[in-house]
Amino acid sequence: MVAMRLSFAKIPPVLMRSQCNSVTLAQNLADSFCGLRAQGGDRSPTPPIGGTMTTASTPGSTRREPELVGQTVVVIGGSAGIGLETARRARAEGADVILTGRNPQRLKQAVLEVGAQHSEAFDANDAASLERFFRGLPTPIDHVMVTAGGPHYGPLLAIELEDARRGLTEHVLLAIQVAQGASRKVRPGGTLLFMGGTGGRHPSAVLGIASAVTVAMPALVANLALELAPVRVNLIAAGFVDTPLSASLLGEDLDRRRDELRATLPIRRVVGPADVAALAVHIMTNTALTGATYDIDGGQQLVAR
Repeated sequence: MVAMRLSFAKIPPVLMRSQCNSVTLAQNLADSFCGLRAQGGDRSPTPPIGGTMTTASTPGSTRREPELVGQTVVVIGGSAGIGLETARRARAEGADVILTGRNPQRLKQAVLEVGAQHSEAFDANDAASLERFFRGLPTPIDHVMVTAGGPHYGPLLAIELEDARRGLTEHVLLAIQVAQGASRKVRPGGTLLFMGGTGGRHPSAVLGIASAVTVAMPALVANLALELAPVRVNLIAAGFVDTPLSASLLGEDLDRRRDELRATLPIRRVVGPADVAALAVHIMTNTALTGATYDIDGGQQLVAR
């Protein structure tokens, strides 16, 4: 009889996190929109986007190779918050980064921080400026992330129609125009990545346009994924993220909100821009992901409202 002995290598578990948040009237307003606005290696030849998710390593080495080497990431709304942190992480993964933002001074500082290849200051909701930006981009590019857009909320019967138009334009129509411009620039297997929210999923007399946008974006993204294939299109739906935008919305209530989230969220901490950036870069590098919405709320939707 031949004795056989099998040995099994221990496989380290892959820990996957998801984060973000939302609560009462003022809190829901911030939570609904905190996600709506919202980083080496040999560079030749340019590697294909599609294909492998594994990282090369030598025997006895745990060094992980950067996953975006040779690729170009465009962040529209990349001068602060989630956009800036995503640009930072994309750069750390070896990507060249192109940033846009509305505020020229803040954009200039962001470019210096991340070492961006190129930047352009303009309002992304100005159709002519956005079209000109895409027309002037070098081709091909690999990924476009959109974090631009501000909060527009209030009872539908009381909201000014111009504010309602802006609320729709800065999210739904902006996504359509970005898709149109990027369709001629992003190479197959690349990504369009948009930001949405989770708080507006629950009907509220005070969220109005916010709820409409929250519901519309996943359907829009799914349709774009079919139209733009093999370019991939995805949506990140965030709850509360501790960004300058959240601070401006909550004002003096910010610290109280942070404490409340630390006490109630299953993850027992507040979600930050780096958490969202990690998810964004994962979506860029995982070529099996398209047409989907990825919640990042720290378990907030599991907590009783």
